[in-house]
Amino acid sequence: MKLDAHWMPFTANKAFKENPILMESSSGMRWQTEQGQSFLDMTAGLWCTNLGHSRHKVAEAMYESAKKLSYVPSFNLGHRASFELAERLVEHSPGDINHVFFTNSGSEAIDTALKIAMAYHGAKGQSGRKIFIARERAYHGVNMGGTSVGGIVHNSRHFDRWGSIDHLPHTHDLANNAFSRGLPESGVEKASALKDLVALHGAENIAAVLVEPIAGAGGVLPPPKGYLKELRKICDEHDILLIFDEVVTGFGRTGSFTASIEFDVIPDMYTSAKGLTSGAVPMGATFCKDFIYDAVVGSAEGIELWHGYTYSAHPIACAAANACLDIYEEESLFTRVNSGIGAYFENAIHSLSDLPQVVDIRNYGLLGAIEFAPQSEGLPVGSRLFKKAMEKGLMVRGAGDSIILSPPLIIEELHIDEFVEKLRAAADEVL
Repeated sequence: MKLDAHWMPFTANKAFKENPILMESSSGMRWQTEQGQSFLDMTAGLWCTNLGHSRHKVAEAMYESAKKLSYVPSFNLGHRASFELAERLVEHSPGDINHVFFTNSGSEAIDTALKIAMAYHGAKGQSGRKIFIARERAYHGVNMGGTSVGGIVHNSRHFDRWGSIDHLPHTHDLANNAFSRGLPESGVEKASALKDLVALHGAENIAAVLVEPIAGAGGVLPPPKGYLKELRKICDEHDILLIFDEVVTGFGRTGSFTASIEFDVIPDMYTSAKGLTSGAVPMGATFCKDFIYDAVVGSAEGIELWHGYTYSAHPIACAAANACLDIYEEESLFTRVNSGIGAYFENAIHSLSDLPQVVDIRNYGLLGAIEFAPQSEGLPVGSRLFKKAMEKGLMVRGAGDSIILSPPLIIEELHIDEFVEKLRAAADEVL
């Protein structure tokens, strides 16, 4: 089999194709390669397989949908499963977030949120509000809107930033918060940078503030205590929308359906994807409060929002998401983190603080990161540990000088023990 035809995303293509790793099957917490090697998945794929791999109930729901209704456009047509799914999702959502716009990914959900924010202000006669405030080290997908508001330099360096964008400082503070368990004690004052940006740009020109409740790809950065509440307060004072990117933090990863519920801060909109279908099929969603929906839908006759995707609310994706919701609810997975497995995970990763060159360990729920001292030359420690851990049958994610952890919500203590043992073995050979 030739490998050249497939241009792989976020991959060193030449290096991969010299020594490819081809997965053949998956089940529960593990993948298996064509050569029969098994990997313990401590990443939930790309933060998405919350229910573990290859859940039969989800596959069967997709199959039944494909046999009965393989496709229907959501432009001026509908099908029952999309309305049922939307109703179930908003029942779990906080406050008066009662409307959901379906997309095909987190990237599309972010771009949708940006458009809805501008449409809302336009409907209110404030079409000059087009500036978005995001945050350094933030990942908001890779469409042009998400790339522009994102705060990871590698992702935007070659593509410029489209639109009017500014960034808050990130909240990572090694000097004061290293080895925090849960939310860091120090740093709420970092939210006051938003006041400076409002003064700089003028509130009348700012559409929304967009942040991840816990920064994911930027290194798993939990917010300091009180930080998100302060952002909410400042936005309210200036009629600026607050959008949470919950693509990583949604569907039980923090111990609640959303991190906004966990941290008791209700945004005006939030985005989701990944855990929505547990990675079984692409799907995303943008959620908004009543006042946003009412303003936009009430602003015109006919089509109120000129936006959407060919595969929005795809029947097979809706079937998968409804089946996933069944499993989440039947197995109490939205809050399983609080049943003891979250504490076990926290103690386990902090037990690795004695590894050489560790400068920080941070966690919340079933999210964690172990950060190492920067290297003067060669590959970052995160990349080297990723490769060595794969040799040991362990999947972690390398991110610069850190490794990132986001295991499926079905993880058991024995899996966490296996992770610690194998990561120590990998570190012994790398560090």
